Parts: sequence; structure tokens; C-alpha cells
Amino acid sequence: MRFLFFSVLLVIAFALWRAVRRQNLGGGVSAGLLGIMGLLAVLAVTSIITTVSAGHVGIVDVFGNVRPMTLKSGLQFVNPMAKVVEMSVQTQEIKETMDVPSKEGMTMTIEVSVLYHLDPEKASDIYRSVGSDYAGVLLEPQFRSVTRGVTATYEAKALYTSEREHLSQLITNDLKQLVEPRGIFIETTPLRSLKLPNKLRDAIEEKLSADQESQRMQFVLTKETQEAERKRIEAKGIADFQQIVTTGISDKLLEWKGIEATQDLAKSPNSKIVIIGNAKNGLPLIMGDAIK
Repeated sequence: MRFLFFSVLLVIAFALWRAVRRQNLGGGVSAGLLGIMGLLAVLAVTSIITTVSAGHVGIVDVFGNVRPMTLKSGLQFVNPMAKVVEMSVQTQEIKETMDVPSKEGMTMTIEVSVLYHLDPEKASDIYRSVGSDYAGVLLEPQFRSVTRGVTATYEAKALYTSEREHLSQLITNDLKQLVEPRGIFIETTPLRSLKLPNKLRDAIEEKLSADQESQRMQFVLTKETQEAERKRIEAKGIADFQQIVTTGISDKLLEWKGIEATQDLAKSPNSKIVIIGNAKNGLPLIMGDAIK
């Protein structure tokens, strides 16, 4: 529309300039009209040029007729009759705080987000069928519905402990199936917090504490059992050693060792005292200077 407006003004200015030239009203008026014509010409040309912001696509709407192809970010030439509507293709976030049911029928308060972005190739279709407020019309209701449906399949204690990441993944997958065919890409649905009724939360925390104490005691018992087994094996080894040594020692061996010891003492150059045993296999006891 700006192009038409400036074009009409340009035609009027040109007609006035022609009239001034024919009537020789003066060079100043003619020069002024030429300046105005130049300005109007520049404005008319710039009206067919548009700039699409970074991270956006341009939807070309010509009197309600939406072009299927979108304009990429940057400087673009467009139909002067067209209206260009920018739509963001950047990652955006919707935060929701809602009351959701659990499998037992309890009501919990959940804070969850959805990160999403628009498919540039389907931006025109979404603008034509839903409008620029596609997130409020299409995404948010589906997001709430999917979240409540998923939490209703879990017990509250599971959501409070180990299943939160799995819950988030299920919400993401179910939401993708509903909105991605329409042109809205779901990146992730992080679960920020989950609030349970106070009595239920306290009961869950007490049970978790009891489970941890039970696991600790089980560890202690296992460790003590292993230590007892180690000591039993050690004692058996000592007993086996003593049995082997006892079995290997005989009277003949002891007599022979005594003879060897006596011979070694007898070879010593020191003075000695020799005591002869009175048993039939008694050995002489040789004592040196140490007894003095």
C-alpha cells in the first residue's frame, strides 16, 4: 500500500512540475518539485524492499492470499501490494504450572516446560490454518492434555523418586506425535518441580530413609560375613600347616638334628662343658663360656 501511496504522490508531483515548466513560473519552484519527486521515487522503491529479522521467516500475504514459500532472514524484494508477517523459528519456551492426577487419584502440582521451534517449511501453512498465535491455539492445550494423561499412569511416589526423567521423555514423545505433523518441532519437556501433599511427601521420605538404612545394614552384614569367612580360611590354613609339620617330625629326625647341633658346638674353639644324658639315646649337652 505504501508503494501505491508514494506512486500517486509521485505522479501528482510530476504533473505539477510539468505545469510549472509550461508556465515558466520560476526555476526555484521547478527545482523544489524535482527534489520532492526524487524523494517520492526513493520512498516508492524502498516500499518494495523489506528486511526479515534474524531467526524469523517472512509470510507474504497479498490481500489474504498467502504464498506457500516463505522469505528467509535478510533483505528481500516483495510485491508492493503484499503484507509481510514475521514468524520466529527460534527456540521458544512455554512454562506451565498445573494440577495433575496420579495413578492413585491423588492431585499433584507440577511445574513443567516445553521447548519448541517452528518448522520454517510449514510456517505458511500454520499462518494460514492457525494464525500467528499458533502456540496458544495449538501447542498449549495439547501440552496440558498430554502432561495430565502421562502423570495419570504413574504412582505419586514413582514420580517423586526415580521416574521423573522417564515421565519427561514420555511427554516429549506424545507431544511430538500430535504437533510435529502440523509444523511445530518439540525439543524437550523438562520437569522443573513436583509438589506432593505434605503427608504423602513425608511418608515417601520416611520410606526412602528406611530403605537406605536397610541397605546400609545389609552392606555391614555382608562385610562381616566376608570377614568371618576370611578368618575361617586363615585358621584352616594354620591348622593344615601344623598338621603337616607335626606329621613330618619323628624321633629319628629329632635325634639326628641333635647330633648335628652337638657336632657344630664341638667344632667351636671356645671352652665347653659336656653333660652326657642318661637316656639310651641321650645326647651330650655342650655348654660354652656363656654359663660362667
